[in-house]
Amino acid sequence: MKYSTILFAIIFYGCASTIKQEESLQSTSGGEEYRPVYHFTPSGNWMNDPNGMVYFKGEYHLFYQHYPDSNVWGPMHWGHAVSTDMVNWEHLPIALYPDSLGYIFSGSAVIDWQNTTGFGTADNPAMVAIYTYHDPVGADSGAVDFQYQGIAYSLDKGRSWTKYKNNPVLPNPGIIDFRDPKVFWNESFGQWTMILAVKDHINLYSSPNLVDWTLESEFGQTIGAHGGVWECPDLFQLTDQNGLAQWVMLVSINPGGPQGGSATQYFVGDFDGSVFTPADTVTRWVDHGADNYAGVTWSDVPQSDGRRLFLGWMSNWQYANVVPTYNWRSAMTIPRELKLKTIEGKPILQSVPVAELETLFGDIQLVGSGVKIGADAFRVDVYGLPDKDFELVLSNAKAERLVIALNSNELIVDRTAAGISSFEKAFSAVHRAPLPAVGIDRLQIYVDRASVEVFVNDGQVVLTDLVFPTEPYNTITYSNGAKVGIAPVKTVSQEL
Repeated sequence: MKYSTILFAIIFYGCASTIKQEESLQSTSGGEEYRPVYHFTPSGNWMNDPNGMVYFKGEYHLFYQHYPDSNVWGPMHWGHAVSTDMVNWEHLPIALYPDSLGYIFSGSAVIDWQNTTGFGTADNPAMVAIYTYHDPVGADSGAVDFQYQGIAYSLDKGRSWTKYKNNPVLPNPGIIDFRDPKVFWNESFGQWTMILAVKDHINLYSSPNLVDWTLESEFGQTIGAHGGVWECPDLFQLTDQNGLAQWVMLVSINPGGPQGGSATQYFVGDFDGSVFTPADTVTRWVDHGADNYAGVTWSDVPQSDGRRLFLGWMSNWQYANVVPTYNWRSAMTIPRELKLKTIEGKPILQSVPVAELETLFGDIQLVGSGVKIGADAFRVDVYGLPDKDFELVLSNAKAERLVIALNSNELIVDRTAAGISSFEKAFSAVHRAPLPAVGIDRLQIYVDRASVEVFVNDGQVVLTDLVFPTEPYNTITYSNGAKVGIAPVKTVSQEL
């Protein structure tokens, strides 16, 4: 069925933040009032990490961790969707199913342009998925070698898949957490590079053909955040505003994030094809909110485009299985372009909402404090921020309030009174992010029913949080001294 939403005034089903009323919500609406308008969601049941993100012949492919038989985590499959603009999505049949080697955990996908695998031809290169097999029998038996890497390939733009007959291509050496391969072709060295999460650090491998892999180096045992297991790594090169090219490594961690639970850290440094050498020992976060995890970047984006494009899972393992949506669980963040910027000699990874998102929104209308909002999905633009503290509040008739504030040192998002929170005690919290030592001249806030994504100075600081108001926020108030505009969403399509 074609799903089309035209956003004007949309009234939510009412419910209060008690377990009994949440159960009533489950039986009546299924939580559909919280399904985002312009964020990607599964058509039904469970979703977590974005996987296999690759661009090919005009399509952005998004594979994702998916359990089609329940709204909580279970035996993992790869769900699949495609888009020409990262905004409007078409859902496709499940791409990869569990088999005798195990569940299909996270991984990546590439186009084998050189036909190094022999799976395709020069005229029809193979799309190759590299993923972790998770053997549940081995895991339950107490073994340590129950995760290993496999590959599959497609010759029809990802619509059908053949698993490699000699899987696994990278057996487990005896490590309990051995997963989430991200692969790219290293043009300078004429080989494939794999970055793999290994318990509390990273392993780097090389291969001539995606089948035969050699361990090159290890990284991370003594650097970065170590509050939990490392997961879903990525490695790529960016050039800053001064023309300095550096390598960026993303590593997700759970638990141990800045707000508790899940988050993604990054490192900046040099990569010589074998060893990654960080420029410093600072722990930096891609997003300071509670709800951006396991994000990685699209492979094979054309050089003519030139962007490094990112998408994350908009949830947190502290409560992902129990949020008050029932027909479906989880959404992805808005897509973002990652940029490297040097500020006072320090590298900052900027997350900039992709330009394609502009097609979503109508004209910006300047609004005064206390104005009613006739929509539940919109963008707020704030300009001319005062030197003193600034506060913006989204509220509704149930006295639920989402507070977004800035002071001289930090960005604050307060969701303690924002709506339903009884499903997890850690959910009701104030989240804080340190601000760079520069003036703050722009604030963008993307609101989409059950989420808020705040971008400071074009993404120099980002904070992403889920919220579950029992009615839409219908009033915006803010302190004086700034210009505030609202851009409503127009029409978005998903094939559900």
